[in-house]
Amino acid sequence: MKYRRLGNSDMEISEVSFGCMSLEEDFEKTKELIHVAFDKGINYFDTADIYQNGNNEEMLGKAVKSFRDKIIIGTKVGNQLRDTGEGWHWNPSKKYIINSVEKSLTRLKTDYIDLYQLHGGTIDDPIEETIDAFETLKKEGKIRYYGISSIRPNVIREYVKQSNISSVMMQYSLLDRRPEEYCLELLSKNTIGVLTRGSIAKGLLAGKRATEYLEYSSSDVDMVVEKLRESSKEDRFMCQMAVQFVLNHKAITSSVVGFRTKKQMEECITISEREVLSDKELNSLKSVISPLFYKNHR
Repeated sequence: MKYRRLGNSDMEISEVSFGCMSLEEDFEKTKELIHVAFDKGINYFDTADIYQNGNNEEMLGKAVKSFRDKIIIGTKVGNQLRDTGEGWHWNPSKKYIINSVEKSLTRLKTDYIDLYQLHGGTIDDPIEETIDAFETLKKEGKIRYYGISSIRPNVIREYVKQSNISSVMMQYSLLDRRPEEYCLELLSKNTIGVLTRGSIAKGLLAGKRATEYLEYSSSDVDMVVEKLRESSKEDRFMCQMAVQFVLNHKAITSSVVGFRTKKQMEECITISEREVLSDKELNSLKSVISPLFYKNHR
């Protein structure tokens, strides 16, 4: 496994990391999968306080207890569960963030969170207040660094301008190249790391049956998948190539993948042992369909 520095932090994160949202609520299976990931070199585990109503954080905390000091944990805040237990509403207030971190620390069974991320964001948020909450928690030692999880260019610009964020988590793949238009260059220029989600586009870039994706038709998706198949080799799977495509961009720190099985994990995390995509292959993959651009929140 290879590692990359996350933005302006001192954290070295594995190129492929573990997105915990997809974990089953079977602790023994979850623990085994997380331990295998750790043994294979994955050191960043990403969760959120709303995943499985907090149970995701609890399972992760229990599973990594024996090697907590050897890994990097990221979690997220901002989506407040309703009192009815059904759904949530957006709450980026300082009070809510300060209160929420205590609950996450308890569930994760840790004294600190390595990367605390705002789980969304709008341009109408009290951004200065939100930033103040994260800076307060950082000074108190409850979090080491903070970032945002957002695909909105206007929100990302404001945090780049006003805060000391270390990272932005955003969707990026061969089927979603919207970040290339503006965001990736901006973040790279400002030494802010990018954690990507959706690198294999809900499994479509790993061989799942083609369906519509964003504004692409199923036939568009089929063309991209077929090009991946043409370029794949006996020792290089489609999913590895899809992740390699993402990691090729200089702004990217890690591809956060939601593994459900050991087989899926094995296929993805061995990318550092595989032949990298050549410039010719990269250009060929990029030329299959035209990239989309963000239409809203610009």
